[in-house]
Amino acid sequence: MPPSIKKGSARGKQWGVIDAPAIPDWEAAHTFLEVVRCGSFRSAAQKLGQSVNVLRRKVDAFESEMGVPLLIRHVDGVRPTEGGAKIYAAILQMENASFHVLQARNLSDKQIEGEVGLSTTEGLASAWLMPQLVHFQRTNPKLAINLRCGQSPPDLLRLEADLSVQLERPTEHDLKVVKLGRLHLMLFAAASYVEAHGRPSHLSDLGNHRVVILTNNEGQWEKDYQKYLPDMSPAKIVALRNNIGSAHFSAIANGAGIGFLPTYVQGMGAKLVPLHLGPTSTQDIWLTYRADAKRITRIRQTIEWIIQAFDSRRYPWFRDEFIHPDRFAEIYKGSPLQNAFGDILLQN
Repeated sequence: MPPSIKKGSARGKQWGVIDAPAIPDWEAAHTFLEVVRCGSFRSAAQKLGQSVNVLRRKVDAFESEMGVPLLIRHVDGVRPTEGGAKIYAAILQMENASFHVLQARNLSDKQIEGEVGLSTTEGLASAWLMPQLVHFQRTNPKLAINLRCGQSPPDLLRLEADLSVQLERPTEHDLKVVKLGRLHLMLFAAASYVEAHGRPSHLSDLGNHRVVILTNNEGQWEKDYQKYLPDMSPAKIVALRNNIGSAHFSAIANGAGIGFLPTYVQGMGAKLVPLHLGPTSTQDIWLTYRADAKRITRIRQTIEWIIQAFDSRRYPWFRDEFIHPDRFAEIYKGSPLQNAFGDILLQN
């Protein structure tokens, strides 16, 4: 019968694969290795931090398992028998192989590779994360990011993405949630618009201006509009509505009208005119991921990068308290940021 076939029960024969032979007790084998390497039980006991008697019992048990004499005792210590020398050489190869396994693991930890699925809003992706993502990937050239933008958060538990940066706090119990920072939204206009139509000094002045609105599928813009402009009909002053963050910014930057934008766009070199006409709107930014996601190195390092990208100690526009954009140049002390809008901004 071929060696890969085992005899079955009394009912007949069954196919099976014989398990590969293995050392029954690697700890005892390692003890034998150290005793031979050190030349005596006493020296090995000092190195391993165990008693001589414990080491003797382990080596005796290993010798019994191997079925051959392994050591010759003499007054100066021990030396391997002929069979023991062969087993010692084989165990030494196993030890070297284990070192290669650990080295490969450490190298894998440093050189992350593979794909990470990241979902976020179109505005955060294009204006803030994308410029910083370029630098992150330069330091991790084997990492691929699958970036998906949408107004609705993905279902992480169904593996629609690995990570999500969103403006709604998730309620699922099986997700990890990290508050990254806070968006502060205020009215902005282009300098060309202010030159052509004047600069409003109060919310009531907007009745004589053109307003640009960012919409979503749930009609949140209408609720926000009623909250901030309850006495003005949108039919009279809303000149443009769209559902794309970058298009909304472009409309304001090109003078189509006045609109709400997160203050960080000014930190990224938008060069707009901030209009502080009353209370600002805020939205918290949340990072979410599955509870076991950080066990994967590429996801864990991407999480760390995202948290750093929204560090409010470095980037004042993400702090909980509102800071007027006119103060950004005074407070921000980091290196010049990569501008998503075409120019280098914020010199120190």
